[in-house]
Parts: sequence; structure tokens; C-alpha cells
Amino acid sequence: MFYVFLGIFLLIWFFSFIVIAFRIRKFKFIQCINPKNAPLTTIALVLLIFFSIWTKLVNIYTVTVIILHLAVIWLICDFVAFIIKKLRKEDFKRYYAGGFAILLTVIYLSFGWFFAHHIYRTDYTVYTSKNLGRKSIRVVEIADVHLGATLNGDEFAKETEKIQKLNPDIVIIAGDFVDNDSKKSDFKNAYKALDELKTTYGVYYIYGNHDESFGFTHKLRKELQKYNIKILEDEKVLINNSLYLIGRNDKSYKSRKDMQTLTADLDKSKYMLVADHQPNDYKAQEKSGVDLVISGHTHGGHMFPAGYIGLISGANDKIYGLEKRNNTTFIVSSGISGWAIPFKTGAISEFVVIDIKQK
Repeated sequence: MFYVFLGIFLLIWFFSFIVIAFRIRKFKFIQCINPKNAPLTTIALVLLIFFSIWTKLVNIYTVTVIILHLAVIWLICDFVAFIIKKLRKEDFKRYYAGGFAILLTVIYLSFGWFFAHHIYRTDYTVYTSKNLGRKSIRVVEIADVHLGATLNGDEFAKETEKIQKLNPDIVIIAGDFVDNDSKKSDFKNAYKALDELKTTYGVYYIYGNHDESFGFTHKLRKELQKYNIKILEDEKVLINNSLYLIGRNDKSYKSRKDMQTLTADLDKSKYMLVADHQPNDYKAQEKSGVDLVISGHTHGGHMFPAGYIGLISGANDKIYGLEKRNNTTFIVSSGISGWAIPFKTGAISEFVVIDIKQK
């Protein structure tokens, strides 16, 4: 799988580089620099140096996203310009398509930057005929923090202050709290912010694929327990004698229990809430009869059209939002941040507020 990913990654770089290198030489001021207009010579070398330096300042994923978008938008602009030229039966005096391509890329990714860094509050209300022991229970889900990507420890603390004002009964951190770009300073401030959250029934954590992939589980367990955050590893707790919170290990864990095993000994007359980082076990969850399943992982699609690729390939059962299947409601958060890439062109950044109300 790693070599497949590497191959795709290199193809993206090669494709984007060729497209940009062959087109940037159409600008008149570039032709003055390189009169012979030969492809992949001076301009290609300048581009290579430029992106190599940029990679050191940002990261390889961000640079790849930028040049891929520029290449695709440039091809589209060239195609539109070709159609217009045919219709007007006259060539353009200047290379307007190239200028528009660069401008559109900047505008498009600027919106992506905004949506990645501006955090929204998204509200859902679900109803149940089961006895909750009270009129309603407010659950706040924080998924995919990825500390250090677009959200550092201090910024995360400010978001928890907003959450505190909502008087949550339960706060669930739905995996991928950190990754390999996170810093120790961010950890300390973020853990402290979670520790200071005042809730009715506590703060809970489930592991995500990044926690497992980058070996953070041991470190997380040690730190989270220090701050009285309860980790659920294929475990369930009974809250208010009326609601089961079932926290699943991530799909990447080989030892993960199936839904039938997790719910076998539960009193089905009580409300059953499942926290599962990846939204890709819907059939089994629906069959088990649980009432609500909350997930993250997809980042809402993150970069369009990546989310739909995941959906079509079967990697995910849903990209974003609420869906009801028989008696089970599924909610997927786009996450409060995202991994590695500081843009979101397919979604927003958010924390989710779910009010479970008794009919």
C-alpha cells in the first residue's frame, strides 16, 4: 500500500510539474528570459528550485496540493480559452488563460485556508422514546484535532472555552487528537484545556487511525489519564443509568471487537450511543440496534473530491452530516482541524453539538 501511495504521489508531482512548466513559458516576459521557448529548461529548473525551497518552509503535502490545483485549474482555463478563441475566430494577444489560472488558484485555496482555520459550531437534535432520566442530554463531539496542523494548543483552549459556555453533559474526543506534527507545548495546553472542562458526566476519548499509525496510544493513555479523561477501548459505560456510551477501538486495531460482541450484554431498552472514529461499519451498527453513532476521520472530504473517492471506494460509508437508517442515526463530523494540509475545499472545520431529547 505504501508503494502504491508513493507511486500516485510521484505521478501527481510529475503531471503537475509538466503542465505548469509547459504553460508558464507562454507568458511573454518568460519568453524574453528564454527566447528559444524550450520546455523543461530554465523555467522548469526555476520551478523545481522554487518548490524545493517551499517544501522546506511548509510540507510536501501542502506543496503537492497547491501545484496539483494550479495544474488542473490551468488546464481548465486553457480549455475554456480554446473554446472562446474558436467562437471569436481570433487569437488572444496575451496569455490571459495563464493569468486567470493563477488568480483562480489563489482565490480557491484562500477560501480553503479560511474554512480550515475558521471553526464553526454545528448543531443536531435527535429524538428518542427511551427514558433518558431527564428531558435531554447534550453531547459535544470534537473529532480530528490533529494538534499543530491548523490548531495549536492555545487555539484549541479557546475552542474549549466556547464549548464550556454550551454546558455540555458529555464531551467525546473522537480520535486523532494528535499526529506526527504535534508539539509538546501544544499537548500541555490542550490537555489542560480538556481537564478544565466542566461537564455533567465527563470527558471521553476514543482512538483514531493516527493514534495507532504513529504510535501515540501509549503516550496518549498516560497523559489523558493524568488529566482525568476517560479512554474507551472497545468498552462501554452506563451514564445516568439510562445511556450507554460505547467507545470503539479504531478499525486499524487488529484486536477490535465487533458490534455484536460489544452490545451482546446491554439492556436494549436503554439509549445506546457509539463513538467510532471511522464511519465504515454502518451495516453492523444498524443491525446491532444502537441508537446513535458518531464519527470523524473523513474531515468532511477535506480536499474536494477526495471524500467522494473514499465513498465510492468503500473506505467510508458516509462523508459528512446526518443519516438515519431504520432506528439508528449516524453523524459524521468534518473535524475541528485536519491532517497536514492547511486547506479545506470540501468541508468546514467544526465541533458538533448533539442534543438527545426524550419525546
